[in-house]
Amino acid sequence: MLNQDSILSDISARLASFSDTPALDASVLLARIMERSRSWILAYPELNLTDEQQKQLDTSLSRLQNGEPFPYVLGRWEFFGLEFEVTPDVLIPRPETELLVEKAIAWLQKNPTKTNAVDIGSGSGAIAVSVAVNVPNVNILATDISANALQVAKRNAEKHGASGGIEFVECDILPHPQPLSLRERGVDLLCSNMPYIPTNTLKHLPIYQREPTLALDGGDDGLDIFRKLLNIVTDWLAPNALMLLEIESTLGEQTMQLARQYFPHAQIKLHQDLTSRDRLIEIQL
Repeated sequence: MLNQDSILSDISARLASFSDTPALDASVLLARIMERSRSWILAYPELNLTDEQQKQLDTSLSRLQNGEPFPYVLGRWEFFGLEFEVTPDVLIPRPETELLVEKAIAWLQKNPTKTNAVDIGSGSGAIAVSVAVNVPNVNILATDISANALQVAKRNAEKHGASGGIEFVECDILPHPQPLSLRERGVDLLCSNMPYIPTNTLKHLPIYQREPTLALDGGDDGLDIFRKLLNIVTDWLAPNALMLLEIESTLGEQTMQLARQYFPHAQIKLHQDLTSRDRLIEIQL
């Protein structure tokens, strides 16, 4: 039986050359492999790995050393207090997107008669599932152009008991024809974390070719899909609807100008995330 500190020290040492937080990552990885909580790993002074667990550890470390993102190696990641399955088919949920979820939940709770929502570019389902878990009476249409991503999202919805309130549809932005329920009543809340990184910028980022380009590439100026959405969305929206659009942090003013072109009479606000970077456009009709 090996001492826990020896195992963690060994894993940390192997992670040190490619991780900014090797000690933390070592404990999280070991907890994942042993199917225990991180607190359990830290609480017990001694433990040992089975042959299968050691094999899994070696494989995981090799994947990390080859540049695969840590959440994909773990196969899951936390977002808004919930654990989500993640695969290379979906974008890794990030803390800055929690701003969108917080505002969506607060608005729905303040407006209980608003019950139709859309999540465009759903990916892992992080936004749709988080909203559904916290506002059970909302009906959500979650769309994505990737069939594989939607399969991940469906599993996450099932995991958190949110399947009944979410309809998943494979399409580019919004389905055609409109679902009858939305055609009659309209969309009260539209949330979106669409691809928004300019192509040339993306090619120079560490995440390039490590996370799905389909979920990141926003075209030459990062606004291609925003234009497509704003050009078609009017016919979908109910009176007094709210749109929450996550944006690239350097494109705040450009996205605001674009929103004003399409919705000159709406109340449009730009919100910053916890790092004080432009992150969210709010359009209140």
